[in-house]
Amino acid sequence: MSDTWQPKPGDRVYHPRRIRRIHLRRVMGVPALFSIGYGDVGSSIYYALGVVALVAFGATPIVLGIAGIIYVFNALTYAEGSAMLTEGGGSSSYARVAFNDLAGFTSGWALMLSYVVTMAISAYTIPPYLAYFWPVLEQPVASTVFSMGIIVFLMLINVLGIKESSRLNIFFIIIDIFTQVTLVILGLILLLLPNPGRLFQNMFGEGNWPSAQNLIFGIALAALCFTGVESVSQHGEETRRPEKRMPQAYLLMIVVVLILFAGISLVALSAMTPQVLGDPVNGWARDPVAGIASAISAAISPENIAARISSEPAVVIVVTWALGWVQRILPVMVALLAASILLIATNAGLLGISRLTYNLSSHRQLPITLNRVHHRFRTPYIAIIIFSLVTLILLIPGFFSPRFFADLGALYVFGSLLCFSLAHAAILGLRARKPDLARPFKLRMNIKIKGRDFPLTAILGLISTLIIWMIIMVLQPYSRWA
Repeated sequence: MSDTWQPKPGDRVYHPRRIRRIHLRRVMGVPALFSIGYGDVGSSIYYALGVVALVAFGATPIVLGIAGIIYVFNALTYAEGSAMLTEGGGSSSYARVAFNDLAGFTSGWALMLSYVVTMAISAYTIPPYLAYFWPVLEQPVASTVFSMGIIVFLMLINVLGIKESSRLNIFFIIIDIFTQVTLVILGLILLLLPNPGRLFQNMFGEGNWPSAQNLIFGIALAALCFTGVESVSQHGEETRRPEKRMPQAYLLMIVVVLILFAGISLVALSAMTPQVLGDPVNGWARDPVAGIASAISAAISPENIAARISSEPAVVIVVTWALGWVQRILPVMVALLAASILLIATNAGLLGISRLTYNLSSHRQLPITLNRVHHRFRTPYIAIIIFSLVTLILLIPGFFSPRFFADLGALYVFGSLLCFSLAHAAILGLRARKPDLARPFKLRMNIKIKGRDFPLTAILGLISTLIIWMIIMVLQPYSRWA
C-alpha cells in the first residue's frame, strides 16, 4: 500500500484562496502621524475634562498628571513595537507575533470596537460646538443628520487616498494647537498669575478634594484622555522609513500632549471651581473648554489693561482695540478648535479601523474581502465603507436620545485599555522569546531576568492599564456588555 495519498475521482479537495497582499502607498511622515495621534488624544479634553472634574473635583490636574505618566508608558511601548514591526496593526500585530493568532484576534476585535465608538462619539459632539454659528444644530435631528454627513464626507476623503486625508488632519491640527496655546497663555496671564491662591483653594479647599474611591476612579477616567497611540501604529505600512519616523511621532506627541493638558487643567481650575467645571446641568461639564474661554473673556478689561501698559493715547487706543478683538474672537476660536479636533478624531478612527481590518484580513482573522485595495487610489475602500456604515447605524439613536453616547463611552474604555495591556505584554513577550529581533528603537531602563532585558516602562504600563481596566469593569456596568 502506497504511503502517498492520491485523490480519487469525485473527491472534493479544498484549496484555500491565496491572499494577494498589495502594499499601501508610503506617503506619510512625522507631521501626518502626529496629526493622527494628536487628533485622537486631543479630542478627549473637550468632554473628558468635565467628566473627570465631576469625579475627581479639585484633584483633576493631579489625576490628569498621573494619567499622563501612564500615557508615556503606552507611547514608549508602541514606539518600540511600531519600529520593530512596521506592517501596521498595532497591538493586534504585536500580540500575534509575540503569542499566537488568538491573542492578535482578541486585541483586533477589541480595538475595532473602540474605533467605531470613537468615530460615533466624536462625530456626534461636533454639531453642538458649531451651533455657535448655526443654532439649528442644537436640535437633535439636525445635529444627528450633520454628524452622519461628517461620516460620509470622511468616508469619501479616505477612499480617495491617505495623502489627501493626512493634509486635512495637519491643517486642522495647526489651528487646534495654536488655539490651545493661546488659551493657556491668556489663562496664565489673566487668571492664574493674578490670583494663584484661587487655584490652590479650588484644588485643596474644603469640599474640593475627592474621596479615595473617587480619586482612583478619576484616574481610570483620565487615562482615557491619552488613547491616540494605537491610531498611529496602524499606519506603519504607509509611512516612509517607519522604523525611524514612528518613534519620532510618539516622542513628539508625549511632549506636546503633556504640556497642553497640564496647562488646560490648571487654567480650568483657575477659572472656576471644580463643582462648576463638573456640573453637567448648570456648569461646563459638557464643554469645559468653552467655560475656560468664557472666564478668560470676562477677565479681559481692555481699557484697564491698556492703561497699565502705557500712558500714550495712541498706544492705549491700539491696545484697547486689540484686546477687544481678542475678547470677541475667543468664542469663535473655541468653536473652531473643538470642531476641528473632533473632526480629526473622527477621521483618525476611520483611518485606524480601515488599516486594522486590512491587516487582520491579510492574516485571515477577518474575511479576505476586507483586504481588497482600490485599483486606482490604493486604499482599503471596502473596509472604509463598511465601518462607515456601521458608524452611521450607531448614530441613529441620536435622533431620539441626545445622551446616548454616554453609554457608548464604557464600551470604548473596555476595548482601548485591553489593547494597551496586550501591547505591553507583547513587548515583554518578544523580549523573552525573540531577543535577537531587530529593534531600531529599543527602550532603556531595563530589568534583567534570566538573561533577558525587560523594559521597566512596559512592566509599569502593563500593571497600571490592567488595574484601570478592572476598575472600569467593576464600576461601569455598560463596559461589561462587550
